[in-house]
Amino acid sequence: MHTSTLTTWQHNHDFALMHEQGEQRTTQVVALTAITMVVEIIAGIAFGSMALLADGWHMSTHTAAFALTIFAYRYAKKHARSASFCFGTGKVSVLGGFASAIALAVIALVMALESVERLVAPKETLFDQAIAVAVLGLLVNLLSAFILQGHPGHAHHDHEHSDAHAHHQQDDHNLRGAYLHVLADALTSVLAIIALTGGKFLGWHWLDPMMGIVGAIVITRWSYGLLQETASILLDGTIDVESKLVIKERIETEGDNRVSDLHVWKVGPGDYAAIVSVVTCSPQSPEHYKGLLKGIHELSHVTVEVNQCPGTPSLIAQTA
Repeated sequence: MHTSTLTTWQHNHDFALMHEQGEQRTTQVVALTAITMVVEIIAGIAFGSMALLADGWHMSTHTAAFALTIFAYRYAKKHARSASFCFGTGKVSVLGGFASAIALAVIALVMALESVERLVAPKETLFDQAIAVAVLGLLVNLLSAFILQGHPGHAHHDHEHSDAHAHHQQDDHNLRGAYLHVLADALTSVLAIIALTGGKFLGWHWLDPMMGIVGAIVITRWSYGLLQETASILLDGTIDVESKLVIKERIETEGDNRVSDLHVWKVGPGDYAAIVSVVTCSPQSPEHYKGLLKGIHELSHVTVEVNQCPGTPSLIAQTA
């Protein structure tokens, strides 16, 4: 029995460890969102603004969603090396994004229902106070978006990482879900300001709830897009045709290699697993074909099956 180490042939599944900055940024945003949420809900009730109150309750659900985002990061990190997960905990981040998308959809529904109710039964609004709080909410949302996008001071540090690491961060669905929540908050704040300004200067009291409906429609579209993307990964959907063609071409450009079967799917944010079946008259070791795929950073787990063309002498016979 050989005694050589197996480390060289084992795969790294610690995808979650690549999202520490995402967790730190989201934690900062939770604090900002929670404070603003309390202020907007109290002000919305006190000043009679539907748009402001909707934004406050909207931010309360975002606070819960951000807490879920942080939980997903920490759970993924804690179980990163657990043998219970075949391909690591990369999909925990995707699951967090999926949950955020559902939360966004619920938020949009509640906003729409409350806005319709306010259209039917209008209430008096204290415009000056409500506008001031809405502006405050918008500033907090813009700051939160800035934090989630990354501080300029991190630019040099991020540049030192590999392209693969950068791609992981771009495909962090957990962080993307949090970012969409912040954008939704910013949108509702803008709509609240527009509605309150129109109500104050033009007497258009119907504009306040109408903007709530417009915001609900936009947020629903964001939610649907994130649901589509994350659901596909959670259900082991295949990657795009162009990426699969790149893998196939890398193999088939050498000799008489032909790819007879190819399965590629995402096992985490920006991480692909692939099973490649190669047919050739001059078979090489699986490591040789894996070498042809070097440079495709997304491929973190590759299995190669080598099949010799029928009717050709076996490799053993050729070397005998």
